[in-house]
Amino acid sequence: MMRSPNSFAVAVRRKAGEIVICEQPWRGTWASRALKVPFVRGAVVLVESMQNGLSALRFSAEQFELDYGEPVKEDAPPSRTSEALGRAAFLGAILFFIALPKLLAALLGWLLNHPLTMGDPRFHLVAGACKLGLFVGYVYLLRKTRDGLRLFQFHGAEHKAIATYEAGEALTVENARRHSTRHARCGTTFMLVVVIVSVAVFALVLPLLLPNSSGLGTLLASIVISIPLMIPIAGVAYELQRLGARFVDHPLARAFLGPGYLIQGLTTAEPSEDQLEIALVALRLALTREAEAEARGPVTAPQVQTFPTFAAFAAQYGGL
Repeated sequence: MMRSPNSFAVAVRRKAGEIVICEQPWRGTWASRALKVPFVRGAVVLVESMQNGLSALRFSAEQFELDYGEPVKEDAPPSRTSEALGRAAFLGAILFFIALPKLLAALLGWLLNHPLTMGDPRFHLVAGACKLGLFVGYVYLLRKTRDGLRLFQFHGAEHKAIATYEAGEALTVENARRHSTRHARCGTTFMLVVVIVSVAVFALVLPLLLPNSSGLGTLLASIVISIPLMIPIAGVAYELQRLGARFVDHPLARAFLGPGYLIQGLTTAEPSEDQLEIALVALRLALTREAEAEARGPVTAPQVQTFPTFAAFAAQYGGL
């Protein structure tokens, strides 16, 4: 999956080996000006990245169904399906990363016979630790599955392809293979920074709104208040990650990004040559369309193309 300012491309490999690419015009659901506003663009990027991921997974699932003789349902329009998946993912994120950590922190305090109030910094530290533990545990269990590991291999392939482009090298499998599966602007690192920032923000804001209070009502109120707070939290986390990525060789930046790289050790895996090819195809197509957009205007309608081999794609798009 690759996105340029005007195009969104998803490449998959079918069971028989051919490469299928779905390309569609990229039109952000938010005003483009918002992407230029510091501490606002982080929330915009987070929402749009989730939408892109759901769209890519849906296209991949459609190709899987075709490979195994299960026809794609025509009575489920892509837009409605994507919207339903988006709502479900949003609700799941709230329950898993906001509500559950707070409930676990409150439960731990009760089990230790030392109830924690909203004004107690330990409550927010414990909730943050629970949030991080849930995230890492989920990723670890997902990696143990065959499909999860394959997903993380493609994630690593995307990082290698982007690193090859950023190094100014030809987009070949040989060049991509030499690069690391870690990347400073990875969404995994972003999620970790969000967790860290959320602990600080909740510890500062919630005691002011819910001073020295505890109990189930207070806990539920804190969950409701925390949801809109995720917008500025995502904004701050995004700016911090951008700053770290900009000065990636600085010792402070390396220390700041280090924990994210460690977790990327779970969310990425060394890809195969076939997987690197798919990542390079998606990146090349996005770059090609971006160059064409400057000369002839951006792509205006979704397009699906099929190529029998990686070499066939390279021949049509002028090599890699």
